Formats: sequence, structure tokens, C-alpha cells
Amino acid sequence: MMRHCWALVLLLAAAPAFAQQPEASPESPPSSPSEIPPISVATEKQAPLQINGVFPKLTVYAPGDGSDSETGIGALIPWADKLWAVGYVAHIRGSGIGLYEISDDMTMRKHPASVTGTFANRLVHWETRQVVIGPHVIDAAGNVRTFAELSKHRLTATARHLEHPATMVYFLTMEGKLYEADLKTLESKQLFNLNDELDIPAGSQPHYKGMHTAQGRVVIANNTYEEPEFLGTRAAGRLAEWDGKNAWNILERNPFVEVSGKQNPRTGSRYGNTLYAVGWDRASVILRVLHDGEWKRYRLPKGSQSFDHTWNTEWMRIREAQTERYLLDAHGIFYELPALTYGGHLWGVKPIGNHLRIVPDYCYWRGLFVMAGDQTDNAVGQPQSGFWFGNIDDLWKMTGKPSGWGGPWWETPIKAGENSDPFLMTGFDKKMLHLSHDFQDAVAFDIEVDVLGNGTWSVYNSLTVPAGGAVNHVFEDGFSAHWIRIRANKDCTATAHFHYR
Repeated sequence: MMRHCWALVLLLAAAPAFAQQPEASPESPPSSPSEIPPISVATEKQAPLQINGVFPKLTVYAPGDGSDSETGIGALIPWADKLWAVGYVAHIRGSGIGLYEISDDMTMRKHPASVTGTFANRLVHWETRQVVIGPHVIDAAGNVRTFAELSKHRLTATARHLEHPATMVYFLTMEGKLYEADLKTLESKQLFNLNDELDIPAGSQPHYKGMHTAQGRVVIANNTYEEPEFLGTRAAGRLAEWDGKNAWNILERNPFVEVSGKQNPRTGSRYGNTLYAVGWDRASVILRVLHDGEWKRYRLPKGSQSFDHTWNTEWMRIREAQTERYLLDAHGIFYELPALTYGGHLWGVKPIGNHLRIVPDYCYWRGLFVMAGDQTDNAVGQPQSGFWFGNIDDLWKMTGKPSGWGGPWWETPIKAGENSDPFLMTGFDKKMLHLSHDFQDAVAFDIEVDVLGNGTWSVYNSLTVPAGGAVNHVFEDGFSAHWIRIRANKDCTATAHFHYR
């Protein structure tokens, strides 16, 4: 996928951290380009090797046979003049992985406080001027402290505390235990076993992922999804919310993998503190948006089915990749995601491109867009993963134009006259719709589009599908809208599936 040679290679070769050019004396005129001496061999040897944005020396790996699972990079965060990263092994099996700090000369060291575990959480806590990454708390001077008890758990997310945000946070484990923790005293206390609170079916594997606090509630995601979920015989995935006082409220019984929003709540409150949650079912990606206390539901195409399992999502993210610029990574497609919601409607979601890279986290640091990885497990050799450093605009160059498929219905029971969820339509060149149903008579389907993205719907077409049949509709080249939705004139079980390229 990283087959292009970025201009970053030239920039890094010329940067002071990698090569120092001799300065001209004040009496001498500036050298012409042809007179600039080449980089010396000695300097080249001192510079860290990098190929297309990858620095091999910055690889996180299990030493020797120190892991019988995988070695990934679970979280990244710029702090205390360094880029901090935390590694993870599956099911806390392995050794030699930990907390890493990367300096601006592109050298990396494993911190002495490192703990091998399964960690993918990070949070900036401005009230105490600290960051949380894994079980570690790092102050503004780079001093590291560790939650000893929490380091024994698979930590998947950290979020602000509802009642005591000045000193406390929540930690969520992959097994569904929710803790509150004090960032000053390093004391922690278990509040819930969410498997009990959220009615997780017996026999399923809990696999909790994202968590975020906004608008007076903490929202969590469990992404359990295996063949029983695909077949519709079990529903173990969850999206749920809690106001800190009452019982948990289950919003979705589908797998959800990420919950995110503005990390600085004081700034975010001015704009409604919009919260995003991304999940899926067999039909398509599901995007839930909480704005000013109201939940809305949208759907996006999948770029690949390779992510359709509990384990295979590690760890699709919604991040503020640059100041007030969000990126969504979902089922093999990177999307631009607007940071603001106007008029209670989400618009401006736009696909960037397809990929198969596992991207557990990404951030901006020292003028570089940085992606973490989870690239090699013990099935093919020594477990190891690395970073990619480049320009955020390089995402558009990786794979060309985006493509995908999905829709609001996959053999779904529907009611006459009820609108489907809005499905993303913008950003793709070619578009086709497949419609089918199980009714004993013909069914008419109205197709509506929201061109402006503000909830203004107009009828695009009406298609009649005969009993036991199917209809395919190819949209005219150049036709697009922000969202598209469908409704039928009969109760039936229907499929509405789009193919985009």
C-alpha cells in the first residue's frame, strides 16, 4: 500500500536533525545549487534509515520469542516534547513490550516504567496537566507514574469523569470492567462489570473498545461480532450510555468499535460537544451522532469485508488528526469527518481512499502525520509493528479513488412508509442500487436524496420490484447527493444494497 515515494524523503534528508550543511562565511556569497556539497558518507550513516515514511529502527517488536500472539502499537500521543506510544500484545501474552518515547531526531527508547500488556487508551487531562496512555500517567516534564493494579487489565479506553472531572477519569477494559481512577493518588475502583449491566449473551466473547464522555453521559462500545451475529441468531455487540446516576441505556445491539469527540470539553461545549460512535452490521457501517442531547443514525459503505469480525477491527478510530480536522477510519475506508454539526444534521462526510492497513491510532507530531500499526503476528514470524510518518495529504495518494458497498437493508424486516437510515452517497464516481424483497406481490420503493445535507429530502425516483424478483438501478454519471434513503409501500423483508466505485 505504501508504494509511493513521498517528498518526505527529501525533506528528512535536508532537515537539521539528519544532516547539517556547512554554513557560508559572512564574506562569501551564497553558494549556487550546483556548489552545495553533497551529504557526507559519515552523515548519511548517522541519519536514521527511512523508506517511504517508515523508519525500521522505530519498530516495536517482541524480543526473541517473547510473544506468542501479536505486537501492535495501541496508542500515540504528543506530550512533553516527545511522541509517546504504547504497545500491546493479545490477551496480555508476551514480554518486552511497553511505553516508548520518540524524540525529534527520530530515535526511540523504551521507558524504564514500561509494562507489557494489552493497552490502546489515551487521553489528555488538562486539569492536572497530564496525559494517560496505557496504565501510565505522564506529567508536563515527562515524568511517568503507573497504575499498578490497572496495568494487569487490557485497557481499551480512558474517558473524563462525570462527577469529578478535575481529578478523575474512567478506564474501560476489553473484558467490560469499568473503573474510576484518581490521577493524583493513583487509586482506582471498579464501578461495573458491564457484561451484567448490558445483558451480554452467555457464550459470546466480550470485546469492549471505545469510550468517550460528552453531554453529561459516558458512552461505551462493545464490538462482539462473529458468525452468530452475521446469521442473526445472536446480538452481542453494544453501544450504551450512562448518566452517572441511573441504569445503563442500551442504544444499539450491534457491534460498535469507537466512540470519540472533542477532547477539550471547554472548547467543545461551545459547539454542542458532538460525540461520534462507529459500528456496523452485515449491511453496512453505522455512524451514530450525539448532538445537543439528540442521537441520529447514518450509514456508510464498507471498503472491505476483512474487518467483519470482533478481532479484525483493531482498532478503527475517530481522531482529530489536525486542529479541528477529524478523520474516521471504518472498514477499510478513511473519511473526512466534520468537527461541527449545524442545524442538528451531519453533512460533509467524504471518503478519502481504501486501505487494508490496521491503524490502531494516528496523530500529528512535529509537522508529520503519524500512523501506528499492527502488522505481523506470530503466525508469520516474530511479532512486530511500526509507524508511518508523512503528510496527511498523502492519504489521498495511497490507493486512488475510494470504492465500497453496503446499504440500509440486508434481508431486513421493514414497515410500509418508514424511511431507511440515510446512506452516504457523496465522493464516489459510479453508483448502482440493488433492490429485492420477499413479498408475494410487487413492492414500490421510493428513493429520496438529501443534496444539501441539511435534512431536506426530495424524491429522486420510484422503482417497482416484482414478486420474487430484483431491480438494479444505475445512477447517471455525475449524479450525487450527501445522503440517500429508501422506503417501501408494503411490509416485507427487503434488501437495499449500493455498490460504489
